Amino acid sequence: MSKLRLMSQNQWNYTKNNEVWEALGLDCSAAVRMKGHIQIFKDLMPDIVGGQEVNIDMQMFLKFYCLEENLPYTIVWGNMTPLIYRADKFELLDTEYVLYPAAVEDYEGRFNDANSKSLNLGVFRDKTDGKVFIFATTHLWWMGDDKRPGSSEVRRRQIKQATELLAKYQQKYGGCPIIFVGDMNARYNSPAIQYALGEGGYSHAYHLATDYRFEERGYNACGPKAPGTWQHTPFETAIDHILVKDIPAGSISRFDRYCPDYYLTISDHAPVYIDIEL
Repeated sequence: MSKLRLMSQNQWNYTKNNEVWEALGLDCSAAVRMKGHIQIFKDLMPDIVGGQEVNIDMQMFLKFYCLEENLPYTIVWGNMTPLIYRADKFELLDTEYVLYPAAVEDYEGRFNDANSKSLNLGVFRDKTDGKVFIFATTHLWWMGDDKRPGSSEVRRRQIKQATELLAKYQQKYGGCPIIFVGDMNARYNSPAIQYALGEGGYSHAYHLATDYRFEERGYNACGPKAPGTWQHTPFETAIDHILVKDIPAGSISRFDRYCPDYYLTISDHAPVYIDIEL
């Protein structure tokens, strides 16, 4: 069985520095922040990462910084939801990218800003033991119902669309395990997550971890107006999730969010990851 570290990370879609950060003697440009993300990769050495809010400039810097640091990562394009994986360990068998619709039946307004709300999936084969599994990343619509009526239902529909597509790939590849990660902009008790855990047939990796669970949200207020501060609220308030389906019993040992202080100037979402044996 292969021991893997699988991660989800919203890297904050922001390209240039601004006057607010300059006045603080800081730089929030992609060129600078991606060096911080490379440090995260060096600290954790994840096997596969599902990204969110990773724009084209950030992906370019990530590629070149990986080369500079001799890190063995390859990027599967997915607009702002790329898959980043260790090409020395995995063979990519199949992939599909889906952009969620901006116009949604029954609701006014648009539900996809910057074409960033999407699903990107890969079917991977472990080069050491031939194990095949599906890894997918998503970024769901973000507004609350108070700001845009129907937002919770739209997220549920996006999860439904994602899980139905993943089911087709699972059938194609012999019922292999699925790891489904992302910034789902939905708390644990939301309609979207509860659909995945109910009709979708998924389990939350948090509940399956046998050795360690990170108990907080893993979110800070980093943004154009200022660096962040960590919000110490419980797991149920988190919006970044790792969902799994048809994995071996007892296979997840660790569910964690990485929250070093230097991350407060890199992104608002802490990387969330699991250590798993498949």
